[in-house]
Formats: sequence, structure tokens, C-alpha cells
Amino acid sequence: MRVIIESDAQSASRRGANFVTDLVRKKPNCVLGLATGSTPQSMYRELIRRHKEEGLDFSQVRTFNLDEYVGLGPAHPQSYRYFMQQNLFDHINIPPAQTHVPDGRALDFETHCRQYEQLIKECGGIDLQVLGVGTDGHIAFNEPGSSLGSRTRLKTLATETIRDNARFFGGEDKVPRLAVTMGVGTILESRRCLFLAFGPQKAIAVRDTVEGPITAQVTASALQLHREVIGVFDEAAARLLVRRDYYAEVERAQCLLEAGEFRALGIGVQ
Repeated sequence: MRVIIESDAQSASRRGANFVTDLVRKKPNCVLGLATGSTPQSMYRELIRRHKEEGLDFSQVRTFNLDEYVGLGPAHPQSYRYFMQQNLFDHINIPPAQTHVPDGRALDFETHCRQYEQLIKECGGIDLQVLGVGTDGHIAFNEPGSSLGSRTRLKTLATETIRDNARFFGGEDKVPRLAVTMGVGTILESRRCLFLAFGPQKAIAVRDTVEGPITAQVTASALQLHREVIGVFDEAAARLLVRRDYYAEVERAQCLLEAGEFRALGIGVQ
């Protein structure tokens, strides 16, 4: 995993936006996997700014969101479809038909989840999957104990997740108990993952994801098995990482390599 540590969440969000921007410019018809919640909001605001001020073009992009609460329609203010419309889709030039969020009101969830997986395949797979992480180390709604080979499916939310999300609903009793979510196995099939985490409340999850053992009790730890993960954290979220100095040195070398500064890396130029 490539680990990038920025001073604060705003700087980290801009860094994350750079990876999305580079992909959209190099591959205008790319497929983005998107996440909801407070973590990616600043990054989405930066992408909106780049669209409006710098002409970043989303007209050919296709998107797939990670998850949705069961029972909530797209007009519900806490549904993830509503979140995406308010925080990104309504402010960029992406056609609505090219955005996909699981249907929390599907009549046949087994069929719907199978069709969601099939649609991702028909679009050529996800080029870049944006991910946040729960305080207990879960990605999407793959709660602790979820299979690391799981596919898109119906999932019961853990007590900690319900407690974390209660502030959005006005109480734990109002939080839906079920969600449709991409599985860990689905996420691992994306070509690249952009893993974001900000704030001291995410420090344990980041440590366990990056440096801990691979375990179904911390489903984000499965990202260690992925061929290309970019972790972008602020100082607060990265504070428990043991190998911070090494990550900084690796990132310095990566930046020099990308800039073509080969001599600074001890690589002779003929």
C-alpha cells in the first residue's frame, strides 16, 4: 500500500482529488467506484470546483456506489443516492443514467445484487474505487466477520455502525438495520483503490488496516491483498502507524520518480 500522510484533512482531500482527476483526464470514460459519508465530502467539493473552474469533464464517466440503506428511497435525505446527488452528481456534468447506487427498495435483493455485479462487469470493471473506513475497520458495509471473498449482498449492520450513524438520523432507533453493499471480494477486483481516512477517531482503524494482520474482523485489512492501494491520511488518522518514516521515504522516492528526477534516486542517466 502506498501511504501518503498530509498535514490535515483538506490537504489530504486535495491529494485524493488529484488521483481522481488524473484518471478522468487520461481515461475520460473511466469507471469510478464511489463512497459516501463525511470522509469523501471535501474531495467531492474539490472535484466540483475543478469541474466548474478547470473544465474537468465527467460526461463519459460511469460510477458505482458501494452501498445503500435498505428501505430508503432516493428522495430520503439520509439515503446514499440523495447524498451523492447533493454532494457530487448535481454539480458536475455526469448524465444520471451513468450513475449507479444500489436500490434500497428492491423487491428481490438477491436478483438486484447479482444484476449490480453484472453491470459492473459489463462496464469493464471499476478503474478506481474510493473507500473510507469505519471506526471498527469495516469498508463499505462489510461489518466485522464478513467474508473477505464476499460479493454484493444484503448485510445486517453492526451495533457500532448504527451508533456511529445515529447522529445523521436523530437517534439509533431510526437507523436502518440492513444495507445493500458491495462485498470485499467485489472491492478487491477494482484496478486501484483510493483509501481515505481523516481524524483521530480513525487512527486505530488505519493502523489495523495498514499494519495489522489480515482478518475478517477488520475487513479493510483485506486491502493488503490488493495490487494497488493508495492510502491518503491526515496526521491525526496516521498517528498510530509505526512505520511512518519509511512511508515518507517511499513517497519521496515516488514523487522523484514521477518527476523524472532519476539522479536524485541514484539512477544514472546515459
